[in-house]
Amino acid sequence: MDSTSALDLNDVPGSLLVIGGGYIGLELGSVYAALGSRVSVVEMLPGLLPGADRDLVLPLHKRLEKMFESIQLNTTVSEMKEESGGIRVRFSPMATAGEAQAVPQPSEQVFDKVLVSVGRKPNSEIPGLENTQVKVGSRGFIQVNKQLQTDDPAIYAIGDVVGEPMLAHKASHEGRTAVEAIAGHKVAFEPNAIPAVVFTDPEIAWCGLTETQAQKDGREIKIARFPWGASGRAITLDRPEGMTKLILDPASERVLGVGIVGAGCGELIAEAVLAIEMGALAKDVALTIHPHPTLSETVMESAEVFFGTSTHVYRPKR
Repeated sequence: MDSTSALDLNDVPGSLLVIGGGYIGLELGSVYAALGSRVSVVEMLPGLLPGADRDLVLPLHKRLEKMFESIQLNTTVSEMKEESGGIRVRFSPMATAGEAQAVPQPSEQVFDKVLVSVGRKPNSEIPGLENTQVKVGSRGFIQVNKQLQTDDPAIYAIGDVVGEPMLAHKASHEGRTAVEAIAGHKVAFEPNAIPAVVFTDPEIAWCGLTETQAQKDGREIKIARFPWGASGRAITLDRPEGMTKLILDPASERVLGVGIVGAGCGELIAEAVLAIEMGALAKDVALTIHPHPTLSETVMESAEVFFGTSTHVYRPKR
């Protein structure tokens, strides 16, 4: 199955293998586990949700280990064969650093259903497109400018087909920009932050610069983390495993990015997007009064952690 057919089943499989530990695979895997399936996940990389900050993924990974039958990292699927009892899958563990001399031994298992969730490609193979001036890039995405106009002045394109992130809310705002541009208004699609939410349990949400990207770029940042174990609201919800963190510019103390993991954190990330779009500083966030007790105040408290003034976490600034 792919992610589309996985939403259109007549019954719940007794066992399900999810190939790919990205957000689509984990979201659908969580759904089927909640419905009673014995879910296993296989991912070729050393961690789930590649690209997301590891400290955000850790609480989710721990919870999924209890929900899922198994999580196999550094493992690939070398063969799948349909038979009377289900789908026989052959796994091949990948050699990790320091194990180059060893030859990993493959294993086999039979599953009722298999969900292939290893990424999506743009649907840019549109009949007749070759008769226009529209250009398609090497990765298959349609090329557009900041007004979402293609190389053919009469054609505009929005959504997944014009590039990542492949998110509905990004596409909606692109659509508005395109329509206003067509109407003759002076507009451009150039957001400073686009929120991403992984709808697992707990949810993971982030926007702006991530710690992973900053490390990759060699960019100097400051990070302030507030553990939900110090949040009265998270404790009353019996979900203290969450965490909120700010990624800040060390010189200006401007908010560059925000990452949150925790129950319902997708509802909190919009405040972070607004802070980034408005050029907020850590002091702005710290001085913005949040209601207590709520999960939203973890955003404020993470800024207070940066200054060493959080009332619920004793971390004096050095």
